[in-house]
Amino acid sequence: MQKEALFYEKLENKKVQCHLCPWECLLTEGKVGMCKGKKNLNGLLYATNYARAVSIALDPMEKKPLYHFHPGSEILSTGPNSCNLRCDHCQNWNISQIESPTELITPEDLVSLAVKYNSIGIAYTYTEPLMWYEYVQDTAKLARDKHLVNVLVSNGYINPEPLLELLPLIDAMNIDVKGMTQDFYKKVCKGKLEVVLKTVELSVQKKCHVELTYLIIPGLNDSETELREFSNWVAGLSVSIPVHFSRYFPAYKADFPSTPIETLKKAFQIAREKLRYVYVGNAYIPGTSDTHCPKCSKVLISRSGYSVDMTGIKDNKCKNCGAAVDIVLDKKA
Repeated sequence: MQKEALFYEKLENKKVQCHLCPWECLLTEGKVGMCKGKKNLNGLLYATNYARAVSIALDPMEKKPLYHFHPGSEILSTGPNSCNLRCDHCQNWNISQIESPTELITPEDLVSLAVKYNSIGIAYTYTEPLMWYEYVQDTAKLARDKHLVNVLVSNGYINPEPLLELLPLIDAMNIDVKGMTQDFYKKVCKGKLEVVLKTVELSVQKKCHVELTYLIIPGLNDSETELREFSNWVAGLSVSIPVHFSRYFPAYKADFPSTPIETLKKAFQIAREKLRYVYVGNAYIPGTSDTHCPKCSKVLISRSGYSVDMTGIKDNKCKNCGAAVDIVLDKKA
């Protein structure tokens, strides 16, 4: 199953140029784009990854990770065999960087599954769902019709025009900011930092719920200067944006040791100087998974793994001091 792609240009001699992401792939007949999901077929660009999923599962919202968007909910999650970055340390390289088995699931069938399993919505995740653009757009429209939420977990590497067209259908995003220097993005991810920062800024401006993940890699993006620069940039957008620092483990082409716990603690402390909501993932550090009231500091939500206790919240307010919470809660909560 495939569909003609959006955001491309037909050129002479049956060449096409894709305008979905900054790679702007120029493809002759039969060639495949950087993302592995677009192909020139007889002078037309097709989304050959359309409706082809590498995995489908019912996940906790906290696994995305989204801590301030319907906490404690489950969401049907899926993704394509595609990515438009080439990170040396890719943590899911076996489904994003190489050709992997997929299964066909139409937009209608995916939405039906979400309804059947009482999911709050659909998360487009695991690899790079923005390279599944046509499928995400079609499915998100159907999901909206069924009053389901749409969530994107993304590297943010997309051109502004397609992003702005898709954002009205997206309820929440977790965007990976992989570092704060162009040198890191160029050498390690084979991309451009400014593109990702622009995606975050546009998404926040358009009032999409945004949370950020920063995978800390020893010796590459863990300097105090860079961590402070990241925290200051986020604070300039909003001090209420949740930030998730994540522990790196050796994977794909990167074999240096895992992130030291002390580095994660340092990042947490630096970010907390500027931001209200900072978390640490992929490591157990007491006090770094709970959500505290920014006014009185009482625990609003306590977390143990994917187990969530929201007894600190009552009627969308802090139970202790009555301050409004910066959390999108389930309608039943």
